[in-house]
Amino acid sequence: MPTPLRDQFLQAMSRAAQTVNVVTTDGPAGRAGVTVSAMASVSADTPRPTLLVCVHHQASAAGSILGNGHFVVNILRDDQAYIADAFAGRFKDQLADKFDVTDWVAMGSGSPRVAEGLVALDCRVTSSDRIGTHHVFMGAVQEVHLAPSGLPLIYAHRAYGSPRRIDTPASLADARQGQEARLSVAALRSFGPYVLPGLVRRLAEAGPLDLTLVEGDQRRVEAALRSGEAELGLLHEAELGPGYVTLPLAELDPVVVLAADHPLARRGALEVRDLAGQPLVLLAAPPADAQVLHLLRAGGVEPKIAFRSSSFEMVRGLVGQGLGVAVLSMRPATTMSCEGRPLATLPLRSAERPGRIVLAHRADARLGPAAERFLALARSPEPILA
Repeated sequence: MPTPLRDQFLQAMSRAAQTVNVVTTDGPAGRAGVTVSAMASVSADTPRPTLLVCVHHQASAAGSILGNGHFVVNILRDDQAYIADAFAGRFKDQLADKFDVTDWVAMGSGSPRVAEGLVALDCRVTSSDRIGTHHVFMGAVQEVHLAPSGLPLIYAHRAYGSPRRIDTPASLADARQGQEARLSVAALRSFGPYVLPGLVRRLAEAGPLDLTLVEGDQRRVEAALRSGEAELGLLHEAELGPGYVTLPLAELDPVVVLAADHPLARRGALEVRDLAGQPLVLLAAPPADAQVLHLLRAGGVEPKIAFRSSSFEMVRGLVGQGLGVAVLSMRPATTMSCEGRPLATLPLRSAERPGRIVLAHRADARLGPAAERFLALARSPEPILA
């Protein structure tokens, strides 16, 4: 029966940052693997260095580790979250075998390590205790594999992250000044360049600024806000979960981007029906891509997707090559692709609106001085997109 203390404990532990590890085993009891964050050093001064891992008793890997008597702890790099997700069971519909998610190399015990992982520790099981819902495995380390470089994937506040070096200040006064200047902002990679540079310039002109910028899609930005990795987030209001305070920044107006010599480029504006049968180059950046598809279908046009890309410039480049048209929620600032090919941008008339971009922060967050100043600038009358 869940208790308030248990809930508080789970919340507390969610704030303790841990490396993300995939524990694997192979042998007579079968090959198995599971994602865990509960891994810790026990001692380097036993006959062989000792560590522990905790594996839920319902995980198939628990029985295999017990039967095989050995396991490998794979500490993942910060760009390998997809491996953790696979071994947490999130890609069951895409992987017949979760080991197919990456390449493997057998260690001395026969258990597999991630071929390009950050660290792998091959361990012999020395003891196992069942505590509550988990097996606690003690492992004597037999072999260590270290990648030449890389940063660990971190899990905290129920979200993935990556460590950032923090330099020790020379004095307490420097530390306090640094705290006043520190700001972390997460932004949509597709929209951030329109808004952030001007705001950052204005903030930097007012005093010292130590900015950490996280860029990604809607899910990445909201995860950064939720975990505390970022104080402020620039993202679509649509699909933003509860528990946030938002400041509207811009209403989005759909536009069509075409090669300058496209027959439709001579129009002053386009209706959705004009795009019927046109190959679509889709900016694959949730939720904007779903909004574009909904906008077209609401106008009676079934999208004919020719290409998808998460890169704004790649989309414009493909359009510039005459490979399709793109529907965007923001007018590009230039009329050339990266290759120098001319583009045309026309308004798209539609009763459907793509929504708006907001600056958000968690309702329960205590914002730092720099974040408060940033919000004040965003509220000021000076145009955001100037």
